[in-house]
Amino acid sequence: MPEIRKLQKEQTRERIIAAAFKVYSEQGFSAPTSAVAGEAHVSHGSVFAHFPTLESLLLCLLDIFFEDIKNEIHALSESVGDIKSLLSMHIDVLIRHESFYRRLTTEAVYLPEEARNTFIAIQSTVSIHFIQALEQKVSEGTVKSIPFHMMFNTWLGLVHYYLLNSELFAPGESVLARNKDTLIECFMSLIRT
Repeated sequence: MPEIRKLQKEQTRERIIAAAFKVYSEQGFSAPTSAVAGEAHVSHGSVFAHFPTLESLLLCLLDIFFEDIKNEIHALSESVGDIKSLLSMHIDVLIRHESFYRRLTTEAVYLPEEARNTFIAIQSTVSIHFIQALEQKVSEGTVKSIPFHMMFNTWLGLVHYYLLNSELFAPGESVLARNKDTLIECFMSLIRT
């Protein structure tokens, strides 16, 4: 009996997490936890039984997103040091979390401090691998010698611009999926020697 109860608790927690991703992606991070409970088909108290504070729920979502991007980028950097592959993987991970990530880019400044710091850690993890791939290409002379942080910020600027203006570039569909190759090729043309 205790094992069944434990399994039910875990299933409820997973439903709350899935609902929170959906609600916050669609309504923003100011959406009430009652909306999450409604989407998960659980009582409002169940949300707080699993996540005592709104911040703990947000941190859980960010940790899931962080783990996904970190695992992908570590696996890729161990197998391939190619910049285009890294950019492609970055976009692929963002596509899986596109609505949530769009909200993060627009509402991060309003998140609690620990959640903002987690978002910064996500960007830092990506930038470390990005810079490692760039260092090799600069030393080979195939990429311009521009400060690495400027190259990374340029890449993020392109991605974020398209995300924030998705209704202009891809109404009703994934702006990143639709423009992935164009974004990568545009960025590569900016940095190639």
